[in-house]
Amino acid sequence: MAVKSFMAGDVLWLAPQGWIIHDPEFLSPASTAELLETLKDGLDWRQQPIRLFGREVMQPRLIDFHGDTGTRYRYSGLILEASGWPVELEKLRDRLANDSGERFNTVLCNLYRGGNDSMGWHADDEQELGPDPIVASISLGATRRFLLRPRGGGRSIEFRPRGGSLLLMGGDLQHHWQHQVPKTARSIGERINLTFRRVVMRPRS
Repeated sequence: MAVKSFMAGDVLWLAPQGWIIHDPEFLSPASTAELLETLKDGLDWRQQPIRLFGREVMQPRLIDFHGDTGTRYRYSGLILEASGWPVELEKLRDRLANDSGERFNTVLCNLYRGGNDSMGWHADDEQELGPDPIVASISLGATRRFLLRPRGGGRSIEFRPRGGSLLLMGGDLQHHWQHQVPKTARSIGERINLTFRRVVMRPRS
């Protein structure tokens, strides 16, 4: 994919051929605040178990999943199946398609209730996402640290996406880099993160 220069943020290229764009003003403050409240009250937030290192643990955040009806997405032993698009998420999907040229067919919604909720080191490299997936991540609510590190070790790169910002990742980034949202001891408010992906094949059973 040729990266379109449609956002305010610059392209950061990450070896060997990955890239990330940070647009801190993708949504206006008013739209961000309204969307945060609408999704917080309107989605079916649940805490679901995943498998890590051979054992089942509860995810340290709440999730909900939407997308084209029947589309399935699997990670860490959890299989999610979409049953359509709430209107607010559909509008964001269509705007992303118009701005980036990428037609996403799923969105994983994450609700971080406070600083103790987190996302561990991982990469969005599941087989059903295809060889070089593009992932769009929209943040609402509190600002949290977003870290990237090379898979083989090395210094982390830090972003602090605030409410209304967009991170767009692509190229071979998911095969050579990992990312996380770490816990924080600071008193911090709620954050919703919307990660749009394109599933290109069904996960194996």
